[in-house]
Amino acid sequence: MFDTILIANRGEIAVRVIRTARAMGLRTVAVHSDVDAAAQHVAMADVAVSLGGASPAESYLRGDAIIEAAQATGAQAIHPGYGFLSENPDFVEAVEAAGLVFIGPSAGAIRKMGLKDAAKQLMDQAGVPVVPGYLGADQDPGHLEVEADRVGYPVLIKAVAGGGGKGMRLVERPEEFVDALERAKAEARTAFGNDAVLIEKYIQRPRHIELQVFGDGTRAVHLFERDCSLQRRHQKVIEEAPAPGMTPEMRAAMGAAAVRAAEAIGYRGAGTVEFIVDAADGLRPDGFWFMEMNTRLQVEHPVTEAITGVDLVEWQIRVAAGAPLPATQEELSITGHAFEARLYAEDVPAGFLPATGRLTHLAFPEGLRADSGVRAGDEISPHYDPMIAKVIAHAPTRDVALRKLARGLRDTQVAGTVTNLAFLGALAEHDGFAAGEVDTGLIARDLDDLAALPAPEPSALALAALVAAGLDGPAHWAQGFTLWQPLERSLRLSVGGAVQSVILRVDGPDRVRIETGTKTVMAERRDGAWYLDGVRAAAHARAGAVITVFSGFGTRFEIVDPLAQQGAAEEGAALTLAPMPGRVVSLHVRAGQSVAEGDRLAVLEAMKMEHGLRAARDGVVAEVFVAEGDQVDAGAPLIRLEEDGA
Repeated sequence: MFDTILIANRGEIAVRVIRTARAMGLRTVAVHSDVDAAAQHVAMADVAVSLGGASPAESYLRGDAIIEAAQATGAQAIHPGYGFLSENPDFVEAVEAAGLVFIGPSAGAIRKMGLKDAAKQLMDQAGVPVVPGYLGADQDPGHLEVEADRVGYPVLIKAVAGGGGKGMRLVERPEEFVDALERAKAEARTAFGNDAVLIEKYIQRPRHIELQVFGDGTRAVHLFERDCSLQRRHQKVIEEAPAPGMTPEMRAAMGAAAVRAAEAIGYRGAGTVEFIVDAADGLRPDGFWFMEMNTRLQVEHPVTEAITGVDLVEWQIRVAAGAPLPATQEELSITGHAFEARLYAEDVPAGFLPATGRLTHLAFPEGLRADSGVRAGDEISPHYDPMIAKVIAHAPTRDVALRKLARGLRDTQVAGTVTNLAFLGALAEHDGFAAGEVDTGLIARDLDDLAALPAPEPSALALAALVAAGLDGPAHWAQGFTLWQPLERSLRLSVGGAVQSVILRVDGPDRVRIETGTKTVMAERRDGAWYLDGVRAAAHARAGAVITVFSGFGTRFEIVDPLAQQGAAEEGAALTLAPMPGRVVSLHVRAGQSVAEGDRLAVLEAMKMEHGLRAARDGVVAEVFVAEGDQVDAGAPLIRLEEDGA
């Protein structure tokens, strides 16, 4: 067993690996970019090495610098986490050439599963069921169209080097095929530098069920399944284990197929075999097909750990050090049910736009596992994935685990940035999801209801007004007194873009009547705490002009400055501002050009995604303030239209 490992990653997975390594008595080395110099994983490690830069290309993707850091600090092994270099076979070979141990699969195993078409052919040869389709090398559009007809519509066009939904198109009718193929190939070319595609039968009511596998290079076991069907645009949102509705026959068939897949490539370490399942007639042993294998630890691995009692990172380290498989298949069993929800900094009403900001407050309730790489005071950077935490609930049954998750999400407190917390809460309380009616189309079907922000309760608005007026602190003897009448104050708070007017009438140091527009709330102070209409006020946090009330998944209020509001109104829709820090990828207009409402003005790249910025009204471009390639801050002016009538 080695005594020192380097974690070639950041955020919650780096923190996760460090915790297990420390519990095993190992010394840990963190690497970090300039942006992450004060990050949690850096603070937790025994030694930290700067890689420089800010973007992944300048830091966490620099394999040579990571290997040098391992050698300089006495690390004998490197754990890649997930993402970044975790599935890069060239990095694995470089690690081993330097005399170090890579805590993960061999370069050969990664390569065999790296391209979807080759992986499916390999799995077919190993007796693993694959989705009907075309995986051939002939990429002529006419030939692909013929193959699509043979497979039968609807079909999926998928980039062979794809991931995250890029280079993927659903085609429901033959006449749509050519256009969809062109768009899929163009997207794949941009994203992966490879425009080859495969054709696959589209499953009408699909479920995404994956098997956790673990191998020692010769033998493999599975640690049962996870259902990852709750997805939005092919990105997982809430995962659970085991899968609802799973039968012993189906589990045995899928488990055997997953083990065959792992052993066919001599797999070592933790991996995931992903299957697409046709749930139209329930779960059947003949109704699942191989999609792909992820040759690394998965983001959702905690739900498997919860139901099996296995620390997968500990297993990874032990097997990488030369130990045999820590358990046989017969020794593994399922206890209870677990859910994981991915908490992100993102603006759900704005189309799930990734967000940035400094976390002014972050707290999770007791009784849940929260894997996080950030703390209160940390910045959500535009350079990396905006995940705040993974919230995991485990209980003896699915019903209890889901209720525990829903309650835990309601009790989670985040301030300083917008999040998807309310969206996750709506999913956890969705009747269909609770009934086990899970498929990959659930979110899309009910998106409007799930993404809608609930109107703030009058009590939350009243509490925010108390805080804005500075009345939430200790009482002052003169509070509420004026010469001739009770003190009255009006203020305005913005929530979700809507401005609310509130009037406070102070009757003394311990009583305030608050008119919210829809209801008058009576606030009374008892034993140093405020009660609103007899109910103790929720927790809250304030940072400058932003107040977060921790009720209803947290409601963010902003104190409206009347002068700033007037200036913004006069500005109208003339200015296009950067919604977040990012890089200007392309400009589509120039000064003097006429545009119509909805026309694309520019494309901004931030947090690994591209965001199109469009004209808010008809007009003529007066000024373009940026050039392609510029880095801009959130709120920076990009383009100005001439004033109406100019």
